[in-house]
Amino acid sequence: MPAVAAIVSGDTKKEYPGNLTPFVTVTCIVAAMGGLIFGYDIGISGGVTSMDSFLEKFFPDVYRKKNLMATKNQYCKYDSPTLTMFTSSLYLAALLASLVASTVTRKFGRRLSMLFGGVLFCSGAIINGFAKAVWMLILGRVLLGFGIGFTNQSVPLYLSEMAPYRFRGALNIGFQLSVTVGILIANVLNYFFAKIKGGWGWRLSLGGAMVPALIITIGSLVLPDTPNSMIERGQIDEAKKKLRRVRGVEDVEEEFQDLVAASEASKQVEHPWTNLLQRKYRPHLTMAILIPFFQQFSGINVIMFYAPVLFNTIGFKSDASLMSAVITGSVNVAATIVSIYGVDKWGRRFLFIEGGIQMLICQAVVTAAIGAKFGVSGIAENLPQWYAVVVVLFICIYVAGFAWSWGPLGWLVPSEIFPLEIRSAAQSINVSVNMIFTFAIAQVFLMMLCHMKFGLFIFFAFWVCVMTIFIYFFLPETKGIPIEEMSKVWKTHWYWSRFVTDNNFQIGALEMGKGGGGGGGDQIIKTV
Repeated sequence: MPAVAAIVSGDTKKEYPGNLTPFVTVTCIVAAMGGLIFGYDIGISGGVTSMDSFLEKFFPDVYRKKNLMATKNQYCKYDSPTLTMFTSSLYLAALLASLVASTVTRKFGRRLSMLFGGVLFCSGAIINGFAKAVWMLILGRVLLGFGIGFTNQSVPLYLSEMAPYRFRGALNIGFQLSVTVGILIANVLNYFFAKIKGGWGWRLSLGGAMVPALIITIGSLVLPDTPNSMIERGQIDEAKKKLRRVRGVEDVEEEFQDLVAASEASKQVEHPWTNLLQRKYRPHLTMAILIPFFQQFSGINVIMFYAPVLFNTIGFKSDASLMSAVITGSVNVAATIVSIYGVDKWGRRFLFIEGGIQMLICQAVVTAAIGAKFGVSGIAENLPQWYAVVVVLFICIYVAGFAWSWGPLGWLVPSEIFPLEIRSAAQSINVSVNMIFTFAIAQVFLMMLCHMKFGLFIFFAFWVCVMTIFIYFFLPETKGIPIEEMSKVWKTHWYWSRFVTDNNFQIGALEMGKGGGGGGGDQIIKTV
């Protein structure tokens, strides 16, 4: 499967030779396993918080409200600041860790950042599995968050740098696929562990996070680092050998020299965080902030965090609600595979827009269904089976729309548009914004459900509408464009061209030759 990377020298486009080698494929698959820990946690949290034995031990107020008190208001029975802090504390920790991870990733390589992530996540899983009090749960969650902050910062960068550009979308979405597989595995385990007599199944659910943590920990020890990262850290000879193996060809001299020159120029940038504020990086900074913001305000984490709780709220019994979460998790995995197939064929914009329209329609139907049965009182008697089936069906269609659009592309697009000299800092902003709003949504969701009732789904539908319009007007297509050529898409865009002009147009944001107005002798160096 031949692939090429490219360089522009003046007005002439040259192509780097290269192939999609088995080595690169296996390497990217192993690295993508970093998504397992994120997905496992998302799936496990909602299931555990619907288990009566877990609630009775750590959150007795919620347990009494759910099972013993005579309230029939389905919207408010899980409303507990302590319970939501258990869920959302992880994402606050991930936010802090992602800022530190930027420096580690840049100075010590992508692999070491993955290793830190795996070790920290494993430590948190052990503490949670043996938890005796709420403070141990929170401490474990914080360590899990530190682990996720490191892996979510480094894995998407690693995948984008290793993959040939023609297959970058599919290989990078391997990260999101492993997130969805992690969610599905967690949902299945919750279903069976909840049936364990004695009520200690939640310990297996929480402690089981050690398994995906060990996978990424061991994987990070055997993975090679990317040629980009090795050059950035001065390992020039090793990087050249690695580039030959990655591309599957001997003739890599031209690409290698361009990478070295680009790296040298990027080292002249002393303050990458400050550099991000420059006018020419305005489109990159905008996407690094708004794409993760919109991803969280699609409402997906409300569904995936609290799927068992949500299904229990609309009338399912505990076992049935966990099984419904397994169904949505399966849809999530299947739709992500569709995205892997289509992202480099149909393009990023098509998937973003189609997924947004699909989610909007489904949220309207779910809003009408819940509003019709529960109204504003939150009380409904004898819900018919067909009603529950309709709600689950449209939630599944909603999950599918997210899983082949905003789910994988929310990580892919930011990781592929950043120039080398701001790449680690910009990716940290991407992860940080994602975690800030994941934390915010997780922290206030149950309270919002209690007070906004079915209007909560209208709230998220509004944001889905806004983000779909944003993509239509402001995101250029990045399909089939080498990372090192990405500045072209901003220069030719109707809006962003006013920020990225001929004077600072560069591939990888590095203009190595500045002769009279971009003539044939100007060489634009690009980073992979």
